[in-house]
Order: sequence, then structure tokens, then C-alpha cells
Amino acid sequence: MMTDGYSGEITEMSGAEELVGVSELTVDTGIAEPDMTEFREERDFRAKEVEGLSQGQIVWRRFMHHRAAVVSLVALVLVVILASTSIGWGPIPHWWKWSYAATLVAPPNQAPTLAVPFLSGDGLRFALGEFPFGADQLGYDAFARVMRGIQQTLVVILIMGLLTTFIGTVLGAVAGYYRGWIESVIMRFTDLMITLPIILVTAVLGFVFGAHGVLIVGTCLGLLSWTGLARLVRAEFLSLREREFVDAAKVAGASDMRIIFKHILPNAIGVIVVNMTLVMSGGILAEAALSFLGFGIQYPDVSLGSLISEYQTAMLSGQPWLFIWPGVFIILIVLCLNFVGDGLRDAFDPRQRRIPKARDLRVTRAAVGAISVGIAGGSISSVADENGEQ
Repeated sequence: MMTDGYSGEITEMSGAEELVGVSELTVDTGIAEPDMTEFREERDFRAKEVEGLSQGQIVWRRFMHHRAAVVSLVALVLVVILASTSIGWGPIPHWWKWSYAATLVAPPNQAPTLAVPFLSGDGLRFALGEFPFGADQLGYDAFARVMRGIQQTLVVILIMGLLTTFIGTVLGAVAGYYRGWIESVIMRFTDLMITLPIILVTAVLGFVFGAHGVLIVGTCLGLLSWTGLARLVRAEFLSLREREFVDAAKVAGASDMRIIFKHILPNAIGVIVVNMTLVMSGGILAEAALSFLGFGIQYPDVSLGSLISEYQTAMLSGQPWLFIWPGVFIILIVLCLNFVGDGLRDAFDPRQRRIPKARDLRVTRAAVGAISVGIAGGSISSVADENGEQ
């Protein structure tokens, strides 16, 4: 199939000509028709890449092609495993001998015993030692406290992510599907919530209720962070509600709730999942800010933000490792969540096209060439058979 460069009309070509990519045809203006071979090769490559795969398999394959997202997912899983198994978490047993709540387990102001290859002056030697992250002036093991801080921070962002996803999805779906006064009420309420400062309101609620645990912090952050997702889901529903499959479901007698949650919502799952990862990464920074200001998780429990607040003067007292390690894990978790969200966005968005490698195009070109030769050979043999019969 070709496009006439003068009139814009589409003209039909034979199958062999289209596969080979004939570009010698010209129009009356004398301008040569552009070579469409590369575009056809890329199209054939994309079609071959997803042939015979389900939607979930296509999303997984696209995600695995995003190297930064895959590496970030692996790093995030390793951090969760380290924090869960080192000091124990619920039914998970621990292998680290010191507790995060025990004092005087180390000499005060103990220096780190962690030996890293090429960085500690011991060549390729790697060792944790007795106190890999050092100890503070009260003899607390910094490694155990950082692992506990990771656990509490992960719980906070998990509660926040679930609440944000549920509230934002339901309100956005209802507003986008029903339109009218329902949409106006929900969107004006959303605009009102956007104006509220999340950190300030969470701090006030924690002070009023006298609770500074992971449950109250995660719940407050989740109740105030759903506005962005609600607006995104509403926009998706405004577009999807006009599609043919929605009209078919209405004709079949499906209820509004079934149409919203069974037919339309699965088509908006990409936006929801991506936004959830981004909200969780922002939740880590919000929790760290609350704890740093003294309104987050409080002693005797710890979080990464509270550790930074507690050891903020360690940089000046000659113990920078107490301040550095919580900050390193905050940055690492936030970057991993952002890269994973970026990979999920590319995987769920069909408009994101992966540029094929030269080797992949050569394989596709060889396959197309073989098909075209087979078509040409079949045509020649059929002509010869007809001549023989005559």
C-alpha cells in the first residue's frame, strides 16, 4: 500500500511489491516516492515481537526491556530482603545478633567495621564486622537501627499507597463515568484537598490524636495524597466511556458498577499502577520530612527520617556514618521506585515504541526476504504449470 504524493489517495500494491518495498514508482510531478522499507521492517518487527502473547505477557516483556527498571526492581527486592531477614520482621527469623532497641551493645561512638572492596584499603576483602555501620554515643548498633528504619518506612508507604490507590481510583472512576453534577462535586472536593499542605495537616493530626506510629502516619498521608490519581483516572474514564465496548456492555444490560469496574477499569490499570509507585516514592520523602521535624515516628521506634533527625549533628561531631547511611537508603529506595514506575509506564503505554536493534532488523529483513522469494517462486511455478497444461 502506498500514498500518492500529490493527491493523498491510497493505492493498492500487490503482496510481493509491498514486502520487497518497491520505491521506484514515481508520480506525475517527477518526485521519487520515499523508500518505506525501513518503516515496514519496524512494523513487521513489532508485530512479530508480540505475536501470540497475552496482554500481561506483552507488558512483562516490555518491562524487561527497560534495563534501568529491572535493575531498580532487583535492588529494591534486595533491600527489602536485607531489612526483613537481618533483624527479623514478624514471623521472619533474624540472623543479626544485635537488636535495634538494645543499648550499650557497642563501645560508644564505635567506628564502622564494614570492609568494602577497593574502598576500605583491604583490596578485594568484604566483611561486615561486629558493627558495620558503627554505633552512636549510647552504644546503639547503627546497622540494626537502619534496618528497623527501612522496615517502618516501607510499612508507611505501603499503607499510604493502598489508601491513595483505593480512594483516588473510586472517586476518579465515578466522576469520569457519570459526569454532570456528580463530577462537579467530586472535582471541587478534589481541588479543595489539593490546597491542603500534606505535611502540616499530618503533623497536626498526629499531635491532636497523640499518635506517632506507622499506622497513623501512613493513614494521614494516604488520606491526603489521592488527589493526583483521582484526576488521572477521571481523564482516562472520560476517554474510555465513549468506546464501543462500553456501548456494547450497556446494550447487553450490564449495570453501571459492572461497566466501571469490570470493563473500563482494567483498561486504566496502567495509569493507576504507575501513579501508585510515584506516590509511594513521594511518601518516603514526606515521612522523612515529618520525622525530621519531630511529628513522624517517635522514640523508641525509629524510621529513616527519625534517624536523620536524631543524627543531624553527627556530621559536625566526627561521626558522619550515622547520618549518611539512613540518607543513602532513602535515596536508593526513592530512585528504585521512580525507575520502576518509569518502566511500568513504558510497558503499559502502547504508544511507547521500542527502537529495534540492527540485529533484530536484519533478522526481520531476512525473514521478509524469504517470504517474498517464496511468493515469487510460487508465482513462477504456478505460471509454469499453467503453460504446461496449455
